[in-house]
Amino acid sequence: MLRNKLLTKFRVSTQIFRRGWIFALLGVWLAIGLHGCNPAGMRSNAAQTSELVTSILSDVKTFNYALSNESPNIFPLTFEGLISENPLTGEIEPALAKSWQISEDKLKITFTMRDGLKWSDGKPLTVDDVVFTYNDIYLNPDIPTDTRDILKVGEKGLLPTVKKIDANRVEFTTPEPFRPFLGVTGLPILPKHALKESIDQRDSEGKPLFLAKWGVDTPVEEVVVNGPYKLARYQTSQRIIFQRNPYYWQKDPQGKPKPYIERVVWQIVESTDTGLIQFRSGGLDSIAVSPEYFSLLKAQEEQGNFKIYNGGPAATTTFVMFNLNQGRRNGVPLVDPIKSRWFNTVEFRQAVAYGINREAMINNTYRGLGELQNSPLYSESPYYLSPEEGLKVYEYNPEKARQLLVKAGFRYNERGQLLDQDGNLVRFSLLTNTGNRIREAIGAQIKQDLGRIGMTVDFTPLAWSAFLDRLDNTMNWEMSLIGFGAGFEPNSSANLWTPDGGSHMFNLKPGPGSKPIEGRVVYPWEARIGELYVKAAREFDETKRKALYAESQQLTQKYLPLIHLVNPYSLAAVRDRFENIQHSATGGTFWNIPDIKVRNAVVN
Repeated sequence: MLRNKLLTKFRVSTQIFRRGWIFALLGVWLAIGLHGCNPAGMRSNAAQTSELVTSILSDVKTFNYALSNESPNIFPLTFEGLISENPLTGEIEPALAKSWQISEDKLKITFTMRDGLKWSDGKPLTVDDVVFTYNDIYLNPDIPTDTRDILKVGEKGLLPTVKKIDANRVEFTTPEPFRPFLGVTGLPILPKHALKESIDQRDSEGKPLFLAKWGVDTPVEEVVVNGPYKLARYQTSQRIIFQRNPYYWQKDPQGKPKPYIERVVWQIVESTDTGLIQFRSGGLDSIAVSPEYFSLLKAQEEQGNFKIYNGGPAATTTFVMFNLNQGRRNGVPLVDPIKSRWFNTVEFRQAVAYGINREAMINNTYRGLGELQNSPLYSESPYYLSPEEGLKVYEYNPEKARQLLVKAGFRYNERGQLLDQDGNLVRFSLLTNTGNRIREAIGAQIKQDLGRIGMTVDFTPLAWSAFLDRLDNTMNWEMSLIGFGAGFEPNSSANLWTPDGGSHMFNLKPGPGSKPIEGRVVYPWEARIGELYVKAAREFDETKRKALYAESQQLTQKYLPLIHLVNPYSLAAVRDRFENIQHSATGGTFWNIPDIKVRNAVVN
């Protein structure tokens, strides 16, 4: 399952995610939840103590990065990797490694570590920690970590090798040239001296003790980290308090240690409406601004001593899709063969695209705070192909939609209802998850829009677990509304576009342990898109790489396995007392927290 733990400062857009749609949903929840409720009592002497107070939606599930599979989590504040990605530019920047060198054959990356690195307990952080993290944890088959999927290279999913060169250098070797691999090395480095014993020792079932290491019941002082903050206190269902890590490596030009903010408090709260109330009353330092809150908060900016930041289009995609899987389980089709014929007709999908009024979505659901989305690639990616550059788009045109349907053999009865060539009424279900008011509003509009071109849509929001079960396990669904994470590097979505990928939702291949299906068909255009992603990952020439991704976008827009909708703006309100806020759609509000200051606070 895709993990939200990587949608943070450590987010590396070159990662291959196995469950991207979960990523997109959890990313939205986290963005809202990190700005929830905070009792006023926690705000006393905030300026003097240099404190930042935000909130999360629920308790964290583990302090162990490798075993984390939930949102929210502590890792944006507590761990760093060899490199990081600048969310403003998409550039790869040094972190624990001060430099790197890529071999001429593009198979090796050699990192040189910074001098004098230390863990939060004062022990040295060395090359040995890097080799341990990758070989003993991430690449260890006895450790069930999703991170291993991120490290797989190419269509065969081969793994890299990691070895120590000397006291300052570590070498990564990939089985084939893999352009996005540099970004993958942003995975957090973990402490060998604190975790090695738990890897080597086994329980009564022969499993490493590491699988029970650093649970949320662990005393916080035992959790050793390398990020800007360390755990100071965890009170279940109440709050998590982080204290500045005195051994963090970053310093400012004057030699003062970073981060500047002494303490970060995450209140645990489940209500975003309560969070709005607390922010307006001064109990919160920041809040994610959803469309329904924007007008109210915008009018109070000056009076409330805060500013609303706009990070531009959010680093996610939102789309509807039809189940194109023509396979069968135990002789029973996954999709009703009559409906499957509709869904697998290109003109049908194109007609649906023309029939959805996306401009109305922007104006009504997003209150004007968004823009049309026409590509699976993030619009800020250097590989994005714009409509001006030739990308096919589907502007709202119900008449054109009707013409396409008639051309494809459909017809209308005297009541204006759409029938197929055999006289079957075109009726299907649209699923999404409950609890997401934006998606529920979008689904209701799609039902109405498609009704205008004669289609009957049964819109049914489901509980998240039930929705995922339909998509991932039973594959018993017809049309779905969902989202996917996006970033500067298109390969972050490779598993969505390769036919055997674990996120290839619209024509999913059963995963390990799932019931097999027979008769699954992969279209030539579908295979070609997957081939383009593999080729682009091997290509180091930027011009050629852009051409490969341009072709992939043209194919996705022609054949429409996904019909992209609207990209909202990434908005956040932050108190004026904080300096150097650089809100970003890809990094969030506090991605550069080591550089953020509280005005008039005393920095020790």
